[in-house]
Amino acid sequence: MISKKTFYSTVIFLLILIVASVVYLKNNHNRLFYSSPVNKPVLVTQSQIQDEINNSRRNIITQTVSKVSPAVVGINVIEIRQYRDPFSYFFDDPFFRQFFGDRRNYSQRVQGLGSGFLISPDGYIITNDHVAGNASEITVTMTDGSHHKAEIIGTDPVSDICLLKISGKNLPYLELGNSDDVIIGEWVIALGNPFGLFDINDQPTVTVGVISAKGMNLEPLNNRYYINMIQTDAAINGGNSGGPLVNSLGQVIGMNTLIFTAGGSQGNIGLGFAIPINKVRRIATELKEKGSIERDFQIGMSIQTIDEGIARYYDLKNTRGVIVTRVIPNSPADKADIRTGDIITEIEGYKINNEKVLFGVFQEFRVNQTISVKILRDNEEQIKRMKLTRK
Repeated sequence: MISKKTFYSTVIFLLILIVASVVYLKNNHNRLFYSSPVNKPVLVTQSQIQDEINNSRRNIITQTVSKVSPAVVGINVIEIRQYRDPFSYFFDDPFFRQFFGDRRNYSQRVQGLGSGFLISPDGYIITNDHVAGNASEITVTMTDGSHHKAEIIGTDPVSDICLLKISGKNLPYLELGNSDDVIIGEWVIALGNPFGLFDINDQPTVTVGVISAKGMNLEPLNNRYYINMIQTDAAINGGNSGGPLVNSLGQVIGMNTLIFTAGGSQGNIGLGFAIPINKVRRIATELKEKGSIERDFQIGMSIQTIDEGIARYYDLKNTRGVIVTRVIPNSPADKADIRTGDIITEIEGYKINNEKVLFGVFQEFRVNQTISVKILRDNEEQIKRMKLTRK
């Protein structure tokens, strides 16, 4: 049986132990124990844990954004557009002109905006033709807040690519990647100037998504042809046009150009498209060297989109492709042994779905270039070689 003295001594000892534990925990509340690789306790402070969390927030995406942002620019333009007065019929009358002047045609200054990115330390900038191709004044804003007047070195409405130049040395610029190597599903980052937000804090807006599809041949828009486009779900809105689409390594793989919208809305619904950077690089090089793109070649044939009736007549599996309806003697088509009734299904690896796609694909080629044309003749596939001679 335990004596009273022993009992009270035990209680007092336990109370002292509890008080000491509370005091210790109060003074060391920010200390936790983790197991080390050799199973020895390691003391880690709460501030160290917080540092570890902060470091984990700085991933490949944030590092890439920090790396490429200084070379992304906002572009503001002024265009002089010609308009015809809707009441011009009345102003054709000399009686009205003596009061109102000649208002049949008039000019108006129109402001626009877009995005761009530097591709060299001496100030060459890539953007879309629909952003700056018709501009009379161009102002480029950089992330350091500086403003620069830009000149048009060359522009190509057909491919919607424009090359600008600002004065400067040792400017930040982006590395151009290889758009032929893009992987469907890989992470991508879109940077630009949506709705002019760049001017608020001199920083590009950043959105992140994946490569949704590639090799997309879209319908032409305002005589601009969009062939072999890269599709992404990274948010792209009005003003993003001309900005870079970069991979997680910070390499430009495309130039953000257009979006599909729903119900007349102008906002993003996850269907954005970028011109592949390999095409942009090729066009920009030609614009720098020549100032324009030469496509003055002849083909020498007439074609028609395949409909259900033609598909049934030729026993085709689908309506993809175009049918040759006429071949001009001694033309490139004739010399390539392309005949009336041939079904063209592919040109230089581009799949031909209809005549609009075919017209767009031919814009990719140049004078004296020899191209491969895949045809279907008597239900057999054949490859023809056609040299595009000057008109």
